[in-house]
Amino acid sequence: MKTGWVILLLLTVFGISAQNKQLLYNVNSLPQNLMTNPGGETRFDMHAGLPFFSHLSFSAGSSGVSMYDIFGGKESDVNENINNSLISITDKDFFSVRDQIELVFLGWRDNSQNYFSVGVYQETDVFAYFPKDIAVLAWEGNQNQKNFHLSDLAFTGEVLNVFHFGATHYFSEDLNIGVRGKVYSSVFNVRSVDNKGDFFSSGSSANNVSRPILRKVDILVKTSGLDPLLNSETMTDKELLGQFKSQAFLGGNIGFGIDLGFTYFLDKHYRITGSILDLGMISHSEDVKTFRYSGEFDATSQSTLDPDHPDSGELGEYFQEEELGDPYVSFRPVKLNASIDYGFEEELEPCKCREPIGRRRYLNHVGFQLFSMKRPKGFVHAATLSFDRKFSDNFFGKLTYTADAFSFSNIGLLLSGRFSNFNLYLAADNLLDYPNLAKARNASVQVGFQFIFNKG
Repeated sequence: MKTGWVILLLLTVFGISAQNKQLLYNVNSLPQNLMTNPGGETRFDMHAGLPFFSHLSFSAGSSGVSMYDIFGGKESDVNENINNSLISITDKDFFSVRDQIELVFLGWRDNSQNYFSVGVYQETDVFAYFPKDIAVLAWEGNQNQKNFHLSDLAFTGEVLNVFHFGATHYFSEDLNIGVRGKVYSSVFNVRSVDNKGDFFSSGSSANNVSRPILRKVDILVKTSGLDPLLNSETMTDKELLGQFKSQAFLGGNIGFGIDLGFTYFLDKHYRITGSILDLGMISHSEDVKTFRYSGEFDATSQSTLDPDHPDSGELGEYFQEEELGDPYVSFRPVKLNASIDYGFEEELEPCKCREPIGRRRYLNHVGFQLFSMKRPKGFVHAATLSFDRKFSDNFFGKLTYTADAFSFSNIGLLLSGRFSNFNLYLAADNLLDYPNLAKARNASVQVGFQFIFNKG
């Protein structure tokens, strides 16, 4: 039973992504470039994404351990693998599951060199740090003298719809600046961060009885939008679906945010870009439930407990459980992008879309990108080297190498093809791990379908 519980904890680490979309970033032949940088270039005059299929993405992986690290080969000792994994994993390792689905995405250019876009997408984000002390306690028990920190327990999770409207303005042949406003419609939200507490084990006593002592504890779990799930047995499927739709389409907890971005040409070859995404927050006041477990106990000053038999007293008297309904605010995980690239082999074919006069177009680009994303215990980072090439008017490819918290061997590939006005693309990360996904610590797949139009 102990082995199974710890394996479950370790396997929860399998499922991580920092939402870095390096394969789409700076791909100005695709509308999704605007979602990574609202100040990005657009090499088209209008686009219309195929509803629900304009952009689909899913990612999974691990920053600390893979499935192969636990189960290994046929001759592998699972217990030994768990011991090794618990030693190597730290409380800064984390896991998450993410997906994003574009429900609607449209864009058009006016006669003043502005490009506008509007759309709705659904996003799921589940994130948790690995609770190392809790896992060690479950695996080793409390026979050794040790202080286990309950603060290792930290997680967030949400499902929401995002309604957005953006505009990119060409200030000059060298500078584009873009902004996107967002309205967040929260479906579910759960978060438990900044928990405090210690579980102290003084080790085995003279009669070989261990003495676990809970000391200061303050654990808080905030939730909103979960009432339909908690009451699903009393609701019909139609009522349940209707409640979810209401929460997804501005009928529940609402928030606001903004994206900012720019593109600047240093000279005819070098381009720098940057963006800040999801600078926003959600106010949770509807269907809010907060669960709190708190208290303090000092065994040295309490005579109600036998130090060798702490269960002999009423330990529960010193700790209390509460259910609160206080509103709270959740901040969106801010994302930062920055890049520089070099274009070469100038495209000699005539331009088929409206762009500022004098701006050159190149068939090839080599670049360097930095990515950061805010999480409860700080930022996670990634660095990417990229090469992309326009093979023809209808075929484009991009190759990336990314180093991040999960891997130093992340090779990614994006392929995009256009057939008349219909465009599709497929992008995947960590290609070297696909022959044996059990060894992979991170994997990501993205696909999209849209119609793209040029006036000229």
